Amino acid sequence: MKNWYVVYTQPCHERVAQENLERQRFEVFCPLYRRRRSHARRVEMVPAALFPRYLFVAFNAADPRWRAIRSTRGVVDLVRSGLHPTPVPDAVVETIRAHEDESGYVVLTRHIALVRGDRIRIDSGPFADYEAIFEAQRDEDRVIALLALMGRQVFVEVSARAVMPCMDGPRRPAPMEGKNGRLKVAMARAAR
Repeated sequence: MKNWYVVYTQPCHERVAQENLERQRFEVFCPLYRRRRSHARRVEMVPAALFPRYLFVAFNAADPRWRAIRSTRGVVDLVRSGLHPTPVPDAVVETIRAHEDESGYVVLTRHIALVRGDRIRIDSGPFADYEAIFEAQRDEDRVIALLALMGRQVFVEVSARAVMPCMDGPRRPAPMEGKNGRLKVAMARAAR
């Protein structure tokens, strides 16, 4: 009976390992997604492995032919428990395949429900590690946040991928330092 197993590949050799395993007539699944890459002021979506250095391979463990996988070009080893490869439940592979679009790429959705006034943390970009107050969703890729910066409250527009909700405490405006050292509370304004 065929089961799915996980193959550990050499760095950046998922495609090489997949091609060589398919030549040996193994059923191989390498889930890909479109990754956003920024370089030289250009932003483009490029294919990338969903699980870098890992592939799924279906084979019957009772058939000794599977041992050839370990010596296949691009492959380091199978994920194993002791001497035997560890099977992956079929539901895992089916769930990943269910999230593929018509082009064969896995669609990743990061759906965080934010409400105006929620405290958020900016994880990347020029405002990395700052806390702010969520103001509005500009579109699916951008959010507007109220940030305490240099003693003032300023609205900034940041990537939706760069923000995470703060998990410490209830929803409340974030504190900020005033000009004379007193603690003031940042209040979100409805309109500028």
